[in-house]
Amino acid sequence: MSSRMAGSAILRRAGVSAGSLFATTVSPAARTDLGGGRGAWVRMMSTSAVSPIKDEAAKVDNAEAAKDEGEKKDVAISSYWGIDQLRKLARDDGTEWKWSCFRPWETYTADTSIDLTTHHMPNTMPDKLAYFTVKSLRFPTDIFFQRRYGCRAMMLETVAAVPGMVGGMLLHLRSLRRFEQSGGWIRALLEEAENERMHLMTFMEVAQPRWYERALVIVVQGVFFNAYFIGYLLSPKFAHRVVGYLEEEAVHSYTEFLKDLDDGKIENVPAPAIAIDYWRLPANATLKDVVTVVRADEAHHRDVNHFASDVYYQGMKLKTAPAPIGYH
Repeated sequence: MSSRMAGSAILRRAGVSAGSLFATTVSPAARTDLGGGRGAWVRMMSTSAVSPIKDEAAKVDNAEAAKDEGEKKDVAISSYWGIDQLRKLARDDGTEWKWSCFRPWETYTADTSIDLTTHHMPNTMPDKLAYFTVKSLRFPTDIFFQRRYGCRAMMLETVAAVPGMVGGMLLHLRSLRRFEQSGGWIRALLEEAENERMHLMTFMEVAQPRWYERALVIVVQGVFFNAYFIGYLLSPKFAHRVVGYLEEEAVHSYTEFLKDLDDGKIENVPAPAIAIDYWRLPANATLKDVVTVVRADEAHHRDVNHFASDVYYQGMKLKTAPAPIGYH
């Protein structure tokens, strides 16, 4: 849309027509000062000259309004901010891209060849404390969700998306305070949080949470966010170790999920469309394929956070150890 069209559109929204801007208004005092002849000239301008201008402006407005209506068909509206997106996005096959929560260049193919059995042995006291903390959190989760792995995954992802955001935020602020580089860790942790959020968006299509499960998410997220925030301020290495063990438990949970799918205890329904586009899965992908790639993601997050904790244990800062690239 040209600047002229945009200006007309703004005026129309404000309730001001283009013709009204050209209307000539003269005060009684001005007409007295101008005299009879000049006053007659002003009256002539206000009746004869302004009318064609109004008519011409109305024609322009009508033409531009019709053109705007045609352009609106090509405009994609973001469901969150309500921002007009003039640029169309498309898949590789040329079909329209319908997702506003992620873009085509943010998709990837998961590395499912990663070792799923890796476990960090807790040797030091902080490691043992982190391991015990995670194991103690698993017990009430098993009781509450039992084998309802769809809702269990939903709860897990609402928690798993918190550490990357908290860690990335605090590293970002420290980088600003100390005028130092982050070694790529800010981006790595924020991408981890985004990846976990996409896991949640996917499982929301698979399992519709009940009202008390939604209420539980609010409580758990509020407690966990503040606890992890304080924990990261006190000891980043301990905080990353906790996340490493959380991801180990996530790998175990998704493995059990896959076993129930193989045994027929859970119906292997078609994969949600959002998962097919996000992980570049085949069009005939199923829920089993989705759980497989999600489990691979969790295994990568496990290794990244254990590595981050090891870096801190060695007396180094994350800025001196480059972050893993493409760890999804």
